[in-house]
Amino acid sequence: MQRTAVITGASSGIGAATAAKLAEAGYRVVLAARRTDRVEAVAQRVRERGGQADVRRLDVTDRAGVDELAGSLDRCDVLAAPSARTPSRSRPRRTG
Repeated sequence: MQRTAVITGASSGIGAATAAKLAEAGYRVVLAARRTDRVEAVAQRVRERGGQADVRRLDVTDRAGVDELAGSLDRCDVLAAPSARTPSRSRPRRTG
């Protein structure tokens, strides 16, 4: 069975570069991002190079959306989450 990698924030930057490298290494990539038009372009580049890519719309701050994506996967061998958010409680608050 082909290995699957899920990449959040895959529409640009580190996420798009990670998707390209994992696809090049033989992974089926699931590209998740808010900007589906941009992530679709990344998927097309992966496919043009012989890789397999699926596109999913995802906002990582939407817990229900993250749960839905996770539940829809048959497998996930690698999770790359360059778009991951730090919980707000761990950030210092500004006063004044």
